[in-house]
Amino acid sequence: MVLEHKHWLVNENRRRDYVGEAKIAGIERDRPYVAPELQDRHQRQHTYLRISLTERCNLRCTYCMPAEGVPLTPTEKLLTSEELQRLARLFVGAGVTKIRLTGGEPTVRKDIVDILRPLGLQSIGMTSNGIALKRKLPALVAHGLGVLNVSLDTLDPFKFEIMTRRRGMERVLESVDEAIRVGVPKVKMNCVVVRGVNDREVLDFVALTRDRPVDMRFIEYMPFGGNRWEQKKLVPYRELLAAIEEQHGSLEKLSDDPHDTSKAYRVPGHAGQIGFITSMSDHFCGTCNRLRITADGHLKVCLFGNEEVNLRDRMRDGETDEQLLAAIGAGVKRKRAQHAGMDVLASSDNRPMILIGG
Repeated sequence: MVLEHKHWLVNENRRRDYVGEAKIAGIERDRPYVAPELQDRHQRQHTYLRISLTERCNLRCTYCMPAEGVPLTPTEKLLTSEELQRLARLFVGAGVTKIRLTGGEPTVRKDIVDILRPLGLQSIGMTSNGIALKRKLPALVAHGLGVLNVSLDTLDPFKFEIMTRRRGMERVLESVDEAIRVGVPKVKMNCVVVRGVNDREVLDFVALTRDRPVDMRFIEYMPFGGNRWEQKKLVPYRELLAAIEEQHGSLEKLSDDPHDTSKAYRVPGHAGQIGFITSMSDHFCGTCNRLRITADGHLKVCLFGNEEVNLRDRMRDGETDEQLLAAIGAGVKRKRAQHAGMDVLASSDNRPMILIGG
């Protein structure tokens, strides 16, 4: 049995190397212009920026926010609309082609529609929990929203209240259907799967793709500050895939973009598709093109890293765009080849997810 496991491990490592090399080759064939400051020591070009608009949220999801809550940053230390726009323009000028607005919950910010202006990007996206989203969708679409991610971790209204410490599951589904109705080009749903909590609902979520043209994505449970992560709560994507195929038969494997974090599949005959974000069991660090700016103006070059660059104070101290870009470049150059293993991450000092941005 031990020998068989070693053979499996060798073959799995070879498979990962092959897949990684194939993805990198695909990226090399179609590289956009990216300023040297957004290229790290591992030849990764960073063209995707996630900007957190707020630390506030109208839910209290257990995997995102510690039970005791988090101390929020005073308003005067959060980025203003003008500072957000300046950083967005700076990164776009350096080669970023995709921006996603996150939180907290971005729709609780009153100037969300003003912030979401077309910037000549291939894609402007937003992540939302859907609670206060429905009535804002028409204006958001009119201002350039092209990709929408809606977070929903259970289809049981009672369990929703336990997991989020709030009510409102029906409003989330209404927002998803409204997004489809008003023509958001890409609608995705994100479900963080936690063993013993919502893992038995995966087939119910898959059923949502039968008639809805959505991308239903299952996310492996990840460790962040205060979320009481344990490896036994992690459900590896291969286990989920096997359970779905036991119910539906072989799935259709869809093509993945070289930078995709999700492995895409479709149940034959379904209008939508499903995907697996495998940060823990099969990481995709080798083709990572993502950077993050927190609501208080710190650059994070890795979701799981605790090193940050304070861009807010640099702007308020009067630094020029060239000086800001130099500081950004220094941070990007320190980005590691891949994040640490699960046990190390679980004991690392990192922000809670609510203070990072989705």
